[in-house]
Amino acid sequence: MTVTTDRNHLETSVFDELTLIVARTDERVRMELIDGKLRSKVVPDGDHGRIIEWLLRICMQSRPELFLYPDQGLKVQAYRSGRARPDGSLAPSGAFVGQGEWAAPEPVLMAVEVTSYDSDTDARGRVEKPRAYAETGIPVYLLIDRDSCEVTVYSEADGVRYESARTVPFGKTVALPGPVDITLETEQLKDWVR
Repeated sequence: MTVTTDRNHLETSVFDELTLIVARTDERVRMELIDGKLRSKVVPDGDHGRIIEWLLRICMQSRPELFLYPDQGLKVQAYRSGRARPDGSLAPSGAFVGQGEWAAPEPVLMAVEVTSYDSDTDARGRVEKPRAYAETGIPVYLLIDRDSCEVTVYSEADGVRYESARTVPFGKTVALPGPVDITLETEQLKDWVR
């Protein structure tokens, strides 16, 4: 769902009010604000959750000083006027203590998205979020794409976009570049797609 106003961009304060209303009325939907557009994000299915669990375990085993925070809201984009809720944010343990629902993105080493089976996935996960995370300066963006059965690793953010994007099919090994420095064996991802 995309909601726009008669102005080009929805103000952050209006977004915050709408988020509270939606949270009280429908717990199956989460809200995001990217490029001034209000987006709804459907609550993930079981396979989606299993992929996040899989990745969380790998991250904890490989880098125990870090934690993959599921669904931590982040202030994104060049002027922090966007609000995104990555499926996972890899950051030092304790990085978001005292920050509230929408945290500063500076400690985030990697943002993670796992595609959902909805009509908004293409625009949100493959276009808007890579741009928003690159503008924010998040070093790595990991897209686990269940539609194409591929993993894409975006890196080398230049403040506008990621200059590097490497895509591999499920089943291949992929190295997450620094500052993440974790290698993923993606064979198991084949078990969690339709």
